[in-house]
Amino acid sequence: MKRSALALMILLYSVGASANDPPQRPHIFGIAKVEFFSSNIKASADFYSQILGMMRPVHCSGCRKHPSLRFSVNGLQEIALAPEPTPAPAELIEEITFATDDIPALRSYLEFHQIAVTASGILDAAKPGGTPLTVIDPEGHRISFIQWAKHPSEMVSDFASRTQIIHAGFVVHDREAEDHFYKDVLGFHLYWHGGMKDDGVDDWAAMQVPDGTDWLEYMLNISPSADHRTLGVMNHVSLGVRDIHATYDELVARGWKATEQPKMGRDGKWQLNLYDPDETRVEFMEFTPTQKPCCSPFAGPQPGPNSGASSKRPAQPNT
Repeated sequence: MKRSALALMILLYSVGASANDPPQRPHIFGIAKVEFFSSNIKASADFYSQILGMMRPVHCSGCRKHPSLRFSVNGLQEIALAPEPTPAPAELIEEITFATDDIPALRSYLEFHQIAVTASGILDAAKPGGTPLTVIDPEGHRISFIQWAKHPSEMVSDFASRTQIIHAGFVVHDREAEDHFYKDVLGFHLYWHGGMKDDGVDDWAAMQVPDGTDWLEYMLNISPSADHRTLGVMNHVSLGVRDIHATYDELVARGWKATEQPKMGRDGKWQLNLYDPDETRVEFMEFTPTQKPCCSPFAGPQPGPNSGASSKRPAQPNT
């Protein structure tokens, strides 16, 4: 009798414990879409389609909230343009969308961590993901999630060799608050950090997704009264390429009036900056470094063809 009672107590305890266990976070693979506000959709569309060239408009009959123009980067990732609202916002990066493999599980996970979640609308029926989720990070940035059934490398066979969105950046004033959201809740980790000078002060902190190679770049030490030009530099998207000098020649051949030359970044990677008609920066960056980075070593896999672990998911997601 005592043994039966003890067994029942153990059973009830185990059931109660499992009910209170936090849900697991599903995989977060990387960036699916970056959307910017545009004051002149036609002029911006000409820039993204004609100058950048590799992008083509994606027609969307059931997109959410407002008519936007979307451009495919590689068959999976997109850059989108939305009409600038009135009054015009100071920062023109409207939304960053990440890909997960389980939207319902992610909703449960976020709600467990007391993150307010909303549904954004309906995506194209032909696209994987159904209804995306949207959250607002501690500094007011709009972050969404869509569902991909598989890792990008399993969906597009030569994904690693194509031009990719490898990171997006925005201004961050409270790094600790952002770290709690991206690192503690979503599982991002510090990939690289550094500054303009060798004084130990970070001007950039790259937070890499937990199950891929893309990262979110904190743009630090920016004045709250920064002007439009400065914010356009800081709030940006970065496209990974194999060869920055070949990319430069290709852009010039398409009609780009070169305002900058390729240069070596502080992270040891070649990069090239362009600006769309609203002065939003589009950065091209080589996938892998060619020299030692300043300030800190890389603490995660590199994107692109030499990424190694980038095409494989971990056996279990982090919690």
